[in-house]
Amino acid sequence: MQLQGKKALVTGGGSGYGKGIAKVLKQAGAEVWITGRNREKLEKAAAEIGVHAICADASKGEDWDRVLAEMGGLDVLVNNAGAGGHLVPVAEQSDEDIVSTITINLTSVILGCARAARIMKRQKSGTIINISSVCALYAWPAWSVYTAAKAGVSKFSHGLYTELRPYGVRVTCLTPSWGQTAFNRAANITGASEDRELAAKCTKPEELGNLVREILETPDHLAIPDVTIQPMVQDIQPM
Repeated sequence: MQLQGKKALVTGGGSGYGKGIAKVLKQAGAEVWITGRNREKLEKAAAEIGVHAICADASKGEDWDRVLAEMGGLDVLVNNAGAGGHLVPVAEQSDEDIVSTITINLTSVILGCARAARIMKRQKSGTIINISSVCALYAWPAWSVYTAAKAGVSKFSHGLYTELRPYGVRVTCLTPSWGQTAFNRAANITGASEDRELAAKCTKPEELGNLVREILETPDHLAIPDVTIQPMVQDIQPM
């Protein structure tokens, strides 16, 4: 895919990985839209990196329809929106906590992909990149619901790939770990959120953006179903 002039949508684009991805795609020549629920943060980010902003909730189908109608086309979808949710053992979570975590991290991705798939099948081109999490590969206490949602993103992406491959549409599940984003602080990840020297060695948003660009610019006859990236400073010793 040559990104010059292509229409790209990045959800959760007001900060962190989403903002970094949107910035790189804009620099590559794409026309980029970012979405998010915090209007002030979203519009500030859009002004800073020179992209379009639409305040929208990725977990609502009607918001997806509104965004795609305003864009008037879609060549690239990056499903980045997500949240850790209430990070305590599942026995301590309410029904509302559980449903919310699954909705924002998995249901939102499926809603967006369903709409993108219809568009891309008709035009017989396009790429969808779904952002998962290293939690989908391992297990830590208090992360079980989030892990289930992100593992769902991975397996859903594989199924979607099989459905869209005959139409020339590619699907990638991109799985990052510790990053230089607010997620580490929000999730209270010890070390990555407190140690500046350690944090500096985590994945930068624009580094993930460059990886997204490389995936998109892979020759059209090749697909990359899965990519995992994690910083060397992260010692993973879970179950």
